Amino acid sequence: MTVEIHEVPVPAALGTPEARQFEACAALGFRLERANWGHDHFAESAAELLGRHRNDTHRAHALLGAWDGDVLVDRAGLGWERDAAAATVELTLGVLPSHRRRGIGSQLLAAAEQTARDLGREAVVGYSDHPDSEGGEGDGPMLHAPDGDGGLAASVATAGFASAHGYALAQLERVSRLTVPGRLAGFRRELDEQTARVHARGYRVESWTDRSPSELVDAYAAARERMALDVPAGGVTIDEEPWDASRVREHESAAFDGGTTLLVAAAVTADGGIAGYTELELPSEREFAYQSDTLVVGAHRGNGLGMLVKLANLVRLAETSPERSVVYTWNADENEHMLAINLALGFRRCGLEAIWQRDVA
Repeated sequence: MTVEIHEVPVPAALGTPEARQFEACAALGFRLERANWGHDHFAESAAELLGRHRNDTHRAHALLGAWDGDVLVDRAGLGWERDAAAATVELTLGVLPSHRRRGIGSQLLAAAEQTARDLGREAVVGYSDHPDSEGGEGDGPMLHAPDGDGGLAASVATAGFASAHGYALAQLERVSRLTVPGRLAGFRRELDEQTARVHARGYRVESWTDRSPSELVDAYAAARERMALDVPAGGVTIDEEPWDASRVREHESAAFDGGTTLLVAAAVTADGGIAGYTELELPSEREFAYQSDTLVVGAHRGNGLGMLVKLANLVRLAETSPERSVVYTWNADENEHMLAINLALGFRRCGLEAIWQRDVA
């Protein structure tokens, strides 16, 4: 099947004629998530997409669309570090079920890989989601990442597509879900105990909404820069991310412009450094939240700071946004320590995210 593939222009504003293709990409994302998960909790609204695409000084983004006449049937989202030393382009790709097995995904993948080559990048890192209801683990042949105990059934359609195009399974991440109602009292008790314990070791908790305090923004940038360096990587090439105060502000602006509220809790040292942090993203007019980055800086591990900051943020979420009844999070399958914290908090696995990599240079 022949389709027209081109980059989707980023509009100045939504609700205008020039925004139609961009808005169609966002709408397709909701359809794709419902087809895969049975819900659209992981779909980004047009406003969220626009917020990221317009705040792109440090990290660039592009959308490619495949059009069958006037109908958008496939889309690819690309993201890459603007730093000259970066080697990868990250990719998500989805085709409507009604248009699969017609070669459209292969055409769009080829276009995305060419974009990576044009940028001078060496590898494409792709992502695919696999709900537990899909049967990603079974009795047949299994694919395993270099690290971790999890596996993905080789019979899963995305696994066949990725393998056929030369992609290797580089890492598996567990997608986990926490039901918040009824847990606030327990979270508060545990937070009080954890706070007293770490206070005796010279740490305090600082929390903020949307915009980090000016006196902490540099320390926060330094901690966020460690995220790309210190997390388990499996077989994935992870580009370093230079962070400074301006990048923190851009990250905050992207969320604000997209209607997303950020809740951040940080463990702060006596001299004003940030020893660990976690961030919750609250998309507009939804009844759930995403627990995104959580990091404890290497020199401060072993002090219970990961549990501390997560508890502090979950208490704030329950107190300030009680309508957010579910929290989702993602963790590398080999990240046993963070997984143990999440299990203790009540998170339970609901699927896997597979990360694939191929050299395209």
